[in-house]
Amino acid sequence: MEKSFDMPSEKLPFEAAMDKVGFGLYGVLLTALTAMILLGFSCIAYSTMFIVPTSACELATTPSQQGILAAGPIAGLLLGGMIWSYLADTRGRRTPLIMSLIFGAVFNTIGTISVNWIMLLIFQFLGSFCSSGLYLMSMSLLSESVPMANRSIVVIIVSSITLVAQGFMALLAIPIIPLRFSYYLPGLGIYWNSWRMLLLIFSIPHIFSAICLVFMQESPKFVFTKGDENKALEILQAIHYINNWTVDEELQVKCLLKDEISVIIDSTSKSMEKDHMSLFRMPLLKNIIIMLFLYTVQQFGAFFVWLPKIADQFVRIIQTGDKANLTMCRVLNMKPRIVNINETPCSLDETSLLIVLSIGVLQAIFNFCVGYIINFVGRRNMTMVMFLASGVSSILVNLVPHTIGSAALFIFMSMGGIVYGLCTSICVDLFLTNLRTLVIAMTMTAYYVGTVASIQIFNLSLLNHCDTSFYLFGSILVLAAVVTSFLPNDLQVRKQTIQLELVDIESLMDEPRKEN
Repeated sequence: MEKSFDMPSEKLPFEAAMDKVGFGLYGVLLTALTAMILLGFSCIAYSTMFIVPTSACELATTPSQQGILAAGPIAGLLLGGMIWSYLADTRGRRTPLIMSLIFGAVFNTIGTISVNWIMLLIFQFLGSFCSSGLYLMSMSLLSESVPMANRSIVVIIVSSITLVAQGFMALLAIPIIPLRFSYYLPGLGIYWNSWRMLLLIFSIPHIFSAICLVFMQESPKFVFTKGDENKALEILQAIHYINNWTVDEELQVKCLLKDEISVIIDSTSKSMEKDHMSLFRMPLLKNIIIMLFLYTVQQFGAFFVWLPKIADQFVRIIQTGDKANLTMCRVLNMKPRIVNINETPCSLDETSLLIVLSIGVLQAIFNFCVGYIINFVGRRNMTMVMFLASGVSSILVNLVPHTIGSAALFIFMSMGGIVYGLCTSICVDLFLTNLRTLVIAMTMTAYYVGTVASIQIFNLSLLNHCDTSFYLFGSILVLAAVVTSFLPNDLQVRKQTIQLELVDIESLMDEPRKEN
């Protein structure tokens, strides 16, 4: 077989050809670019974490208006995902990606000259709407442009980057938000200040990524799947050239064959609609209901949206020397005294931004630790533990009359945000390949709908029913832990699979003995 690889008229299945292309400089560059795209996605979709509180004075927003502003980008993610998924499946990965990045940056940039909160809401929504397909399209382009042997590791690396996106945004905000410059723009009747500059800086990863994508190749697998074999071979040759730029070597592949798995998918595509209906019949119906519930209730995102504001309140209470025996809600409802009279109105304290950065780093470390032990305890069991621990912390956060202790419980509760990845991993295992895309689309829709609602509820409850909101959220998380227990135990399934494989091996070894 190896000798045939040197033949000029070599015919190989696509994945075998991809293996010959190898993983080199192009793969490294595309992995880094994908990470940058996902960081840019977070900067557009979750910029309200920093923009809503810092723009409150100039735009004169009420608490309810701030809640609407915070939820606007999430609504854009909810409504735009399906459209960009369709474009990616019909027009390719690279071109829609470039369009998404450019339009997202343009609308976000226009938002920097908003004259009122409604204009800011509209352009934040449009920027997020245009950016909503970045995760799916960029991950598809990456996974389809590297060999199968390297696919899992690059996806894991890039996915881990999203966990530190919150900290990355805080890192950008730390030197910008405290700035006191203010330039009047007479044509618009607004002042160009620090929060507007920060919003503009959040567009830079989009612009940089779009420029870099111009020099990258389209997904060779997508092109081949659409029937353009010659173009797919050209793309593979270009990737091979960059991977082996130190050696002038031509890719010895002249013809691409369909992989066996592609043939199977083609032969079963006509029965796809019938398979989708099985989601609404037992036993899959039970699993889909459980997963929709788990995605709807894991609303840590609502807390993350207000995290800079919450951290800023804690820091100011401590700096002003107010009482230290306060619960979370008592801290949030207090009005701290002004320490620095020269401070920019509605600015976030630099220490609070460092806290946001630290929490992002802690989440990444915690996720790494969970990933290490998950093989020993199982995904389902770990999800139950995370839901239970976060729920209990949410309940206790207002029962501990100590400012630092209450803050520590809140931070521990926020670590539950990694449960999103655990639920996604469970989803992938629970449902067959031809059902996964639909299931993930359904669960993400449930997640975004829940996030939009919970942002509003949490924002309003902080003022009127703060304690009740934490108790309710904690109780729901505890209930989620109980509901998770009704899912199959993947640890037991894996043990049973290993035992069956051992039995099969033993039976194969016994056959020659019986013959003798």
